[in-house]
Amino acid sequence: MDLGLSGLRALVTGGTKGIGRRCAEILAAEGAHVAVCARTQAGVDETVASLEANGVTAFGRAFDVADKAALSAWVNDAAAALGGVDIVVGNVSALDVGDGEESWEAEFRTDMMHSVRLVNAALPHLERSQAASITLISSVSGREVDFTGAAYGVFKAALVRYAQDLAYKLAPKMIRANTVSPGNTYFDGGIWQWIETNNPGLFAEALALNPTGRMAKPEEIARGVVFLASPASSFTTGTNLVIDGALTRGVQL
Repeated sequence: MDLGLSGLRALVTGGTKGIGRRCAEILAAEGAHVAVCARTQAGVDETVASLEANGVTAFGRAFDVADKAALSAWVNDAAAALGGVDIVVGNVSALDVGDGEESWEAEFRTDMMHSVRLVNAALPHLERSQAASITLISSVSGREVDFTGAAYGVFKAALVRYAQDLAYKLAPKMIRANTVSPGNTYFDGGIWQWIETNNPGLFAEALALNPTGRMAKPEEIARGVVFLASPASSFTTGTNLVIDGALTRGVQL
């Protein structure tokens, strides 16, 4: 299937590893120009070089997405470098699963406000696009109570509600908005690899909850993200796509 991505311009936050990296790689392989950001310059530089090997334009910068000014500057500079913005993928999470006030603040600043500010900065550019889409990465922890902390789950649920609101309000402008809710996803340098090494009891407990007997691979989530973001999914907006290998049991109506 031709996803219609060739020549489009995409922004991916947290685009140097895991789900974000695979999103950026698939977008570039499909012919899209891609901008990424992350905390470390070395990771950004390596990712940009890898994306450019696909013959597309790539742009990257290292900064903390909780910094409003830095995030807005990256969006505008990326739009200038790529020649516009058609696709926005908000992928960064604080991954703070604690229960203290500091966890609530971290999740609010990074998961929630990074997404809001990313969208707000990108909207003037998306309004000039003929294939505009916003895709935010939520989590199955936003659908049900699990072993993660309340703050993480609450703000992941809030992202789904926020995207639904965007979908309704932006539909007249033909700007689509969706979320993807991954289940447990394992990759090198990821949180589950860290837990496997540092808290094997929790890792075993979490793994046992997966009826497939394994966790997701980043590319299995990223393929869903890229499809939702692409013109091939042009009439899909206001949807929360759960990709969890039947991990959750709640019925999504």
